[in-house]
Amino acid sequence: MTGTSAEVAAWIAAARERIDRYTQQCFEPTDLVVVADVGAGGLVILPRRVRTVTSVMPVLQADDGPSIPATAYRVTSSAVLGQVDSVRLAWGGWDDLVVGAESYNGGWLGLWERWGAEQVKVAGSFGYDAAPLLVSQACALLAAHLQAQAAPSDADAEQDPALQVDDEGNNVAIEDTDDGPSSDVVEPSSSTGSTQVDALLAGYLNRGTSLIGGV
Repeated sequence: MTGTSAEVAAWIAAARERIDRYTQQCFEPTDLVVVADVGAGGLVILPRRVRTVTSVMPVLQADDGPSIPATAYRVTSSAVLGQVDSVRLAWGGWDDLVVGAESYNGGWLGLWERWGAEQVKVAGSFGYDAAPLLVSQACALLAAHLQAQAAPSDADAEQDPALQVDDEGNNVAIEDTDDGPSSDVVEPSSSTGSTQVDALLAGYLNRGTSLIGGV
């Protein structure tokens, strides 16, 4: 890649945004609140790679329920070989000071069953401790690809309208062509714009039916 440090950083940022949209993953530690369905046996499959969980609360019809303590659920992460990103609710425990969660009422398991909540909000840190090498390589390749698109060698070639160059071919802007309101939620994309980059990222796609979370 060529250009000033600011220009190179802009191309890398544009590439990272496209990769996030394509993979629907977080490749750096990111604080999120995700909403996920409660499956059989209180199993909640999380839509992102989980690092730590700070709170879990049921989503109830009238209002969100109270956060449940860490003793009432177990977290597993795909960072551990053979595991999946999930929270297992009602893992055990009770609290005689919480109405409905007393030991003689079945503890947190009994309270959870009486709530009948079908979804939970899970707050915590998601993503990788550091971006995998293959993802970093894909990002660099895509940044170079985007820069090349901004200044095609053929003057009549179709240029990406989101990329701008000056009369001398220098990168001057990377603009969002979407006229709609901005959102913190990263919308999914079917491609990064480069088939080669798409192939490199094939092992990191998050396309399961459990992808129902959001920021």
